[in-house]
Amino acid sequence: MLKEFREFALRGNVLDMAIGIIIGAGFGKIITSFVNDILMPPVGLLLGRVNFSSLFINLSGRDYAALEEAKAAGAPIISYGVFLNTVLDFIIVAFAIFLVVRQINRLRRQPEAAPAPTTKECPYCLSTIALGAVRCPHCTSELRAA
Repeated sequence: MLKEFREFALRGNVLDMAIGIIIGAGFGKIITSFVNDILMPPVGLLLGRVNFSSLFINLSGRDYAALEEAKAAGAPIISYGVFLNTVLDFIIVAFAIFLVVRQINRLRRQPEAAPAPTTKECPYCLSTIALGAVRCPHCTSELRAA
């Protein structure tokens, strides 16, 4: 049983999948930082100094100045700003994966072989004739067997 497990674990596709998951987790952290720290601040500035991560809807009826204050009070809230950041993270990761898969598929495609010719030119009248013809139907010249 231990031998079977080792063969399973060392199979190429299992190792590839594990490496992909580890790299994907690191890539996700990079994208999250990119969205939160680089992309959203200028977008928030363009939209009137809005900090998306602090946008929320208070469901308790009390007034809270900040998201952290509402969370500390235990108020029921909908943090739609955090949700917007997460959606943007997902869109960027999905687009990056799309680009990678598209490139891999482009590299995997083999050029299609040209089909074998079925016609040839008559050397006398330059008309297109069948490949196996021994006499040209246009000029009636005898053709040499190829």
